[in-house]
Amino acid sequence: MLMAHPAVLTDLVRQYETLHGLQAENGGPEAQQRLDDVSYTLCIATGTRDVETALIAARHQLPGARTEDDSLLIPGT
Repeated sequence: MLMAHPAVLTDLVRQYETLHGLQAENGGPEAQQRLDDVSYTLCIATGTRDVETALIAARHQLPGARTEDDSLLIPGT
């Protein structure tokens, strides 16, 4: 599987967090569309199907992630 460059993932996560905050405040259609686009791109970049899983996967791939943490692999831990 191809992996996105860490700089790309960092940018996508930041964009998502910013847009998610804007959506909570004013929820305009342009902000919603951009949030949908960034969410989709995060899913594609991480090989996942929903944004929550994509965020976890992206953060796990970023530099400084605890690579010995296998909590993503074992449910309930």
